[in-house]
Amino acid sequence: MFFKQRSSADGTLSYFYGCGGKGLAIAVDVVAGDEAWFVAEAEKAAVRISFVIDTHIHADHLSGGRVLAERVGASYCLHESDQGQVQFPIRGLQDGEVLDTGNVTTRVLHTPGHTPDSICLLVTDLRRSQEPWFVLTGDTLLVGSVGRPDLGGAPEVLAGRIYDSIHGNLLNFPDDLEIFPGHSAGSVCGAGLSGKPSSTLGFEKRWDPYLSMDRESFIAQLVATIPDRPAEMERIMAANLGMAA
Repeated sequence: MFFKQRSSADGTLSYFYGCGGKGLAIAVDVVAGDEAWFVAEAEKAAVRISFVIDTHIHADHLSGGRVLAERVGASYCLHESDQGQVQFPIRGLQDGEVLDTGNVTTRVLHTPGHTPDSICLLVTDLRRSQEPWFVLTGDTLLVGSVGRPDLGGAPEVLAGRIYDSIHGNLLNFPDDLEIFPGHSAGSVCGAGLSGKPSSTLGFEKRWDPYLSMDRESFIAQLVATIPDRPAEMERIMAANLGMAA
């Protein structure tokens, strides 16, 4: 298995991983302008990009996912709830669906809250273990924090959904599961983010203050600490939905 994390100046994190032996790869949360980097990395690794995935419709940056998918002939994937919302064809991912890229499998986890369509990606390297190795948590669970709850509905409602997604889904996995979030410090997609771009579930259970709160306290604290909205959010979201250039 190969795995690469790419960081942008604003704290956005993108991912490129897959099976070198079978020559298949997945690109996740590609930032507009970074498409050539993914193409070059695929050429260096002698792999074909099979899936390009956005973990949700981004509000803080322009996505390069659709452009990359068209360039390499891959499926552009979002959660199935985005079908009918976006103005272009997508492969709608279902909760529990498994994407096969050789010896590497990726299981889709629908984890609504940051946005209604938010997903996490649970990754297993079958050459090492039948158990998952790491999870790409998008903007649901961040290192030292969680995603903001105000980008797709009432903040109190979405904050509750984040709590349910984390406690009813992510925290059920083993403590040694590695987590790789969609953002680190510098991003406006969460408050109090760490500058460290990865962690483990066990470490976050112990030290992420949000994970030790009861549901009522979690909602109150998360709503009280919402950062300023991303600059040009409406224009960015419209572009990512295919409604504007």
